[in-house]
Amino acid sequence: MGKKYRRRVSELIQVNLTDLLGTKVNDPRLQGVTVTGVEVTPDTMRADVYVTALGDLEAREEIMAGLRSAAGWLRREVGARLRLRHTPELVFHWDPSLEYGERIDQLLSQIEATSPSTEAEADEDIEDNIPPVE
Repeated sequence: MGKKYRRRVSELIQVNLTDLLGTKVNDPRLQGVTVTGVEVTPDTMRADVYVTALGDLEAREEIMAGLRSAAGWLRREVGARLRLRHTPELVFHWDPSLEYGERIDQLLSQIEATSPSTEAEADEDIEDNIPPVE
């Protein structure tokens, strides 16, 4: 299949999964799950679905267990909505980008806390470190 077709199928799967997870799923483990991306294989037989949610490691494991449990139902619902020749198998993966972004924010906050608080102080620090010209 062409790249354009795969990209379109990926987008449609993502939109429909987001809708299903937000409105139709009754499993309390799947509340607040966000689909961050979908990648369909070239033969369109498998879709790697990347998800994220707030919570600790234990919550993540419960969410992934809930998604594995609901994968068949989600696949059937997506297939009914999209009417594809072959509905891809949904394989769920945890997307670590949310934690990665939070870690970057923490590091930036630490840098900001240890750096001089005003531009004037920063200029003075720079001037103090410049050796005199002879």
